[in-house]
Amino acid sequence: MSGSESRRLLVKVMVGADAPERCSQGFTVAAMAAASGVGVGLWLTGEAAWFALPGRADDFVLEHAAPLSDLLTGILAAGTVTVCTQCAQRRGIEAADVIPGIRIAGAAVFVEEAIQPGVQALTY
Repeated sequence: MSGSESRRLLVKVMVGADAPERCSQGFTVAAMAAASGVGVGLWLTGEAAWFALPGRADDFVLEHAAPLSDLLTGILAAGTVTVCTQCAQRRGIEAADVIPGIRIAGAAVFVEEAIQPGVQALTY
């Protein structure tokens, strides 16, 4: 493979409304990677796990930023979105609760994805 086909970006977002600019930036970077054809995996950990639930991204508003729900839709269309297992458990989030297409997986899966050739991981 060559070009964007051999590259993959893992973006871990650990914050939500508690750090809105960091949160928005992580989603924006993941969405732009997906839109440009780079393989992307968005990991929602900590407070960001709430955005895996229907409607939660709609409630997030940050001036001069793209709507989080639109970014999430774009990422889901072209990449993967994963909620950390422990983060979901701590918040009472189950697989049946999340937006269709979002999975719940643990740290072992993140590590497996992160160590693949051509992968760059970013944390927000």
